[in-house]
Amino acid sequence: MNTSSNQPAGETGSNEGGQATGEGSIKGELVFLTNRTDMVGKQYTDYEKRFEEQYPEVDLKFEAIQDYEKNMKIRISSGSFPDIVLIGPGIANSELPKYFAPLDDIEFSGDIWFAESKASEGKMYGVSSGNSTVGIVYNKKAFEKAGINEIPKTRDEFMEAAQKLKDAGIVPLASNFKDKWPLGAWVYDVPTMMSADPNHQNERAETDTPYTMDNVYGQSWSLLRELKEKGYLEKDINSTNWEQSKKAVAQGDFAMYLLGNWVINQIIENGAAAEDIGFSPFPADNSGELKAPLNPDWFYAVNKDGNVAAAKAFVKWMIEESGYDEFAGFIPTLKDKEASLAQLKEFQGYNPQMIEAGPPSSEATEIQNKAQIDQEAAVQEFVLAKDPQKVLDKLNDQWTKAKKSLGY
Repeated sequence: MNTSSNQPAGETGSNEGGQATGEGSIKGELVFLTNRTDMVGKQYTDYEKRFEEQYPEVDLKFEAIQDYEKNMKIRISSGSFPDIVLIGPGIANSELPKYFAPLDDIEFSGDIWFAESKASEGKMYGVSSGNSTVGIVYNKKAFEKAGINEIPKTRDEFMEAAQKLKDAGIVPLASNFKDKWPLGAWVYDVPTMMSADPNHQNERAETDTPYTMDNVYGQSWSLLRELKEKGYLEKDINSTNWEQSKKAVAQGDFAMYLLGNWVINQIIENGAAAEDIGFSPFPADNSGELKAPLNPDWFYAVNKDGNVAAAKAFVKWMIEESGYDEFAGFIPTLKDKEASLAQLKEFQGYNPQMIEAGPPSSEATEIQNKAQIDQEAAVQEFVLAKDPQKVLDKLNDQWTKAKKSLGY
């Protein structure tokens, strides 16, 4: 299997009509650019074999890269990128037709989640690779050792549980602060839980001061700051390591993650017994009314100048036949397909209000990109700052300048 193909898409592939079906057009080299470096030589080898058995005229290859969002955007802006890529929030929906083929003609076996999230002018340009919610992934043995017999349903109960864990010599919450990207939960998900509003990122476009101490961002980031100040995070948050933290949670040295359900299988792979790992909604306030976001993961997108027909067949196969959603611990993209993960069933048993994320607004995305605001880095700065208000002031200044320069 070739994992480092840099051949420009479209040179060897076929784009005969760009149909999602039709065996005659599904052939040629097909390259998928992926963020899952951990699957290379493992699950992807199996996917390659199974897909090529179904489509013997296709030569499927995987190219896995790190720092995916940054490097993928560089590849796309260069005009030379593989047949299938994963896209996130960094590309405005209005820009999608410049690079990608519409995917509306893929005949899925049922309705899919987030069909409108990567749409432009009524056409769908992205299909969610899987979906997730965010909550507390916890080690049951660590809870037992600390004498925690009830899952926290309020913020005060959560803080009490964290103190019990700390007193028992267990790190209450693995933040992976240094690695930065896990802090996205405090940018997107905790604000959604606090407000029951999935559109808070879009609503930033309506103001010159989207980051204030008393709105969802200040409240969310202040909560993380409080956890740090009370000693409920890693002892040295500036030297945390993502791969090591999975082992620590698996072993019960760390008790909890505030992350998506996709991390559950990774903890189990690092040595935890499946029955020792639980998943519950995060109580972001004291109302006792639990809320949880429903989020898409990366979206499959197809290079409009690449091997479109084979790429569409691969997207359909990934959603319906690959088993990737089970491997990744996702809520399936097909609405009528039940999640297989026991921890997701536990989570749903708490009956949280599920808040479905809406599509990103082009205005907010454009301002975000123009301002070059790294929100996860802003969380780091806020938590460590002597005066966190100055961090918010700086962000608002960047935002306002970018907003005005774009004419919004």
